[in-house]
Amino acid sequence: MNTLATLLLSAAPLAAGWAVHVRWLLGCLNTARRDPLTGLVTRDGFTRRAAILLKDPRAVVVLADVDRFKQINDTHGHAAGDVLLKATAERLARHVGGAGVAGRLGGDEFAAVLIDEHGTAADLLAVLHGVLARPVDGHDPGLHTTVSLGWVRAADFAEDGLSGLLRRADEAMYAAKQGRAGLRRAGLGRLFATVTGRRSGRTGARTGAPVVAVAA
Repeated sequence: MNTLATLLLSAAPLAAGWAVHVRWLLGCLNTARRDPLTGLVTRDGFTRRAAILLKDPRAVVVLADVDRFKQINDTHGHAAGDVLLKATAERLARHVGGAGVAGRLGGDEFAAVLIDEHGTAADLLAVLHGVLARPVDGHDPGLHTTVSLGWVRAADFAEDGLSGLLRRADEAMYAAKQGRAGLRRAGLGRLFATVTGRRSGRTGARTGAPVVAVAA
């Protein structure tokens, strides 16, 4: 056996070991970017994928917030709340599909970016809103709630990056929650929401006057 063949044979186990190690490292990296409860990508993973998707002018950014989540936890327990979050995540991911991305930003807040191939985002998200409100199969029929959605077309605000589009979607979502509309698109006018108003709205505090207005 020549020297080259001997070297190749001796190096084979080392190469195989490195290949296994690299696969293990990639698996750890993927796990680190996944939310352990829902399996969705975390904020970091979502940001990376969303940045790529937003290069497509058909991209739509969606923000979703579970309504009355604290009440669910208080009434049914945190385990039930976890079940609701898992169901919400699964339904959202299935609706967004492999061409888009859905992530959990934290708590009961989710975000998604999808590609609106046929210009029917409003109809698709109306269907999603209904799907997210269904009771959780195999659990207490009382274990369900609605989910407020806010969305924005990236092309409507071409100068905005992901953070700006998320802010607009967040403001639209808050307006939907306050108006009990369930779903609202960020319009071409500027949507205002005071920090105090948004926080009080999310914690259920009453305010004496509307804190959200849409400019024409």
